[in-house]
Amino acid sequence: MQNDTWRRWIVGAILCVFAVALPACGARDHGPWVEPFDDAGDWQLSADAAASVAVADGALRVHVFKLGQVAWAAAGRTYSDFHLIVEATQVSGPDDNEYGVLTRMAGDKQFYVFSISGDGYARIARYDNGSWTVLGPDWVKSDAVHQGTTTNVLEVEARGGIFVFSVNGTQVLQAEDAQLAKGDIGLYAGAFNEADVVIDFDNLEVEPLQ
Repeated sequence: MQNDTWRRWIVGAILCVFAVALPACGARDHGPWVEPFDDAGDWQLSADAAASVAVADGALRVHVFKLGQVAWAAAGRTYSDFHLIVEATQVSGPDDNEYGVLTRMAGDKQFYVFSISGDGYARIARYDNGSWTVLGPDWVKSDAVHQGTTTNVLEVEARGGIFVFSVNGTQVLQAEDAQLAKGDIGLYAGAFNEADVVIDFDNLEVEPLQ
């Protein structure tokens, strides 16, 4: 697992830009949602020389072609407090990668990121207008994360400023941060020192919490 993730994230965000809808100020939260990825729906999808994001064969596939890049798609749905679950499968590529869930997004300017890597690490962080804050340990090793070309079930629970991140039914991290109150949901993947990272996401479920 590489520790220069933040520099690489910023470079990727600049060079690999995908259309992301900004939640309207004061927008209402969306209701319960089950996404089987039978079609593209409202997902913001695109492709360039660095990466592609597409819905095909019942999954949302993020393919990062070049090293040091990230790519994501946003759902176009606003949530504040919620429970989210999604299946994430490393289809191919190096295990030294990152992939996961973005929440409370305001486009590419602000969001929380819940990440795992193909070599068994996990992390929670906040991105806010060019500044990164790691919420807890930076890339903590976890036996709950299945390594290599396999499927991991990612869960995020957000209640106010309290976040719980679980992988395959086991809590791996908990964090507290109240900077971002609501926003969109996204799915992402990134490459470090080796390219051709391919991650499929499927069976996304989001349940608002009272």
